[in-house]
Amino acid sequence: MRALQYTAYGDPDVLRWTDAPDPHAGPGQIRIAVRAASVNPIDWKAFSGMTAGGKPMTGTGYLGYDAAGVVDEVGEGVTGVSVGDDVFGQGRNTQAEYAVLDSWVAKPPSVDWAVAAAAGVAGETAERGLRLLDVKAGDTVFVDGGAGGVGAVAVQMAIARGAKVVASAGEGNHDYLREIGATPVRYGDGVVERVREAADGRIDAVFDVAGKTPIEELIGLVREPSQVVTIANFAAGPAGARVTGGRADSRPAQALALAAELLAQNKLVIKVQTFPFERAAEAYRISRGGHVRGKLVLLP
Repeated sequence: MRALQYTAYGDPDVLRWTDAPDPHAGPGQIRIAVRAASVNPIDWKAFSGMTAGGKPMTGTGYLGYDAAGVVDEVGEGVTGVSVGDDVFGQGRNTQAEYAVLDSWVAKPPSVDWAVAAAAGVAGETAERGLRLLDVKAGDTVFVDGGAGGVGAVAVQMAIARGAKVVASAGEGNHDYLREIGATPVRYGDGVVERVREAADGRIDAVFDVAGKTPIEELIGLVREPSQVVTIANFAAGPAGARVTGGRADSRPAQALALAAELLAQNKLVIKVQTFPFERAAEAYRISRGGHVRGKLVLLP
């Protein structure tokens, strides 16, 4: 099979779409023939060396944490899914012709492959943040960075819970935020004052997906520092905010099931921009630019 890979750290030009060993489903896993795989910031942080801790590159690196496709291999102990089923979910090294998933859900027939692929990491991360914040009907939530992949899903999941959402983005994305149900505010200096005005002063929870607003300012919006959860500011813990990176806080099966349900009901809409795997470098340049609306998705 072919897979997106790299053998040296660097910019997106280090990526190659070329031959790789076939993966196989282990116990509790499935393998899919990939129809689409999404781009996430952790991918370009990996191939640029940002996650290497200063250690030199050894061996071959592969990319991708979520994908959608057709099941073609079922691992030991797996029930409820069969070869030929359409699914989407999370795994490792998913930007390839074949990928192994650890968590998955049936793809609703009405949902496009690229949209389904985009819902894996974004859906799990959004569900986790809103759950940790205990967002419920009647709450007012501020999503700092509401137009990107995770932010836009979080906005819509919060609204599906019955919450009111204020979300930050550049002015070029304000119409998009209105389209998905949020009250938009411009990010950058003075954003906290703009949020208070948009929310009439009351904010019950803050979900920071961008990591650009000083954490002290975000904490100033809520009654308790713990009402701020961030996935992007890893230095926020000492100030009392909660930092989540997944794993211990994650419940991927439930999150994927929720994403599938909301997609099928048209309560979750994910804008996607697609690229063939041969043009992956182009997609990653856009991702690193930091002004993506929705999700970037690669197609084999």
